[in-house]
Amino acid sequence: MGGTPLARRLTGSQAFWVFIAILLISTVMTITEGEVFFTEQNFFNITRNFSFTAIMALGQTAVIITGGIDLGVGSVMGLAGIVLGLMMSDYHLGFGLSALLALLAAAAAGLVNGLLIAGLGLSPFVVTLGMLSIGRSLALAISNNKFFYQFGPGQHTLLELGGGQSLGIANSVWILILLTLVMAFALRYTAWGRHVYAIGGNEQAARLTGVRVDLIKVSVYVLSSVMAGIAAILTVGWQGSVTNALGLTYELKVIASSVIGGVNLMGGEGGAIGTFVGSALIELIRNSLILAGVDPYWQGTFVGLFIIFAVLLERIRGRKNN
Repeated sequence: MGGTPLARRLTGSQAFWVFIAILLISTVMTITEGEVFFTEQNFFNITRNFSFTAIMALGQTAVIITGGIDLGVGSVMGLAGIVLGLMMSDYHLGFGLSALLALLAAAAAGLVNGLLIAGLGLSPFVVTLGMLSIGRSLALAISNNKFFYQFGPGQHTLLELGGGQSLGIANSVWILILLTLVMAFALRYTAWGRHVYAIGGNEQAARLTGVRVDLIKVSVYVLSSVMAGIAAILTVGWQGSVTNALGLTYELKVIASSVIGGVNLMGGEGGAIGTFVGSALIELIRNSLILAGVDPYWQGTFVGLFIIFAVLLERIRGRKNN
C-alpha cells in the first residue's frame, strides 16, 4: 500500500521514528535554547556522554534478540574498571596488558552467565540479577573499597583514549561508530547473526534446524560483558579515575537504549543502528531537560515514559504486521 518499498521499510522501522524524535527535539531546543544547545561544545558533550551507554547497549541488543536479558552489565562494567585501575595503579602494568585483563575479567563474567543460562537452563533474569550482585561485590573485595586515579606508566595512553578527541569528535564516539557498524554487519550478514535472530524467533525450531543454540547463547552473554568492559576502559580514561560506583544503575539505561531503538523484549527483532539512535535519544532528552532548567529528578520519569511508549509502538507495529 502507498510508497516505495524503501519508504515502507523506513517508516516501518522504529529506529526511523526515534531518529525523527531526535530531529524534533533538536529543532525545539535550537529554537528555545539555541545559544546553549546549538553549539559545538554541547554536540561534543551529547555524543561523548551517550557513547559509553551505547557501546554497552550493543551487546545487550544481541542478548535481548535471543530472548534473554542481561541485568548485570553495570556491575560487570564496574568490575572491569576496578581490574583496570588495580593493575595499572598497584601492579604498575602497562595500559595494553591491564586493558586485556579487564576485558578478560568481563568476559569471564559473561561466560559464567552464558553457561548457567544455556548449559543449565536457568532463567536469564535470575542469573544476571545474581551477577549484578556478584560483580559489584567482587569489585569491592579486590579493590578493598579504594578508588584509583594514578595509573602509572600507561596513564597518558588511557587518558588520551578515553578523554581525547579526533576531528572534533570524542575518541569514544569513533569507537562506538566502528563497533556499531561491525555489529550491524554481523547481525545482518553472518551466520552468527542469523542464528541470533532464529533463536529469538523460535528457539526450538532453531535447534531442530541445526543451530547450535547453546553456543550462540553463551556467545551473546560474553559479548555483552566484553562491551561493558570496553565501556569501562573508555569511561575510566574520560573521568581520570575509577571507583566502585562505576556502572551503578547503568542497567536501566542500557536496556532502555535497546528497547527504545526497536529491540523486542520477547526476542527475534532489533538491530545495532536502532540501539545507536535509542542511546542518542536518551542522552538528548537528559541534556535538553538540563538546559531547559527541568529538575534532574524528573529525568528518570521521561526515560521511563519513552520506554513504555516504545513498547506500545512495537505492539502496534506487530499487530499491523500480523
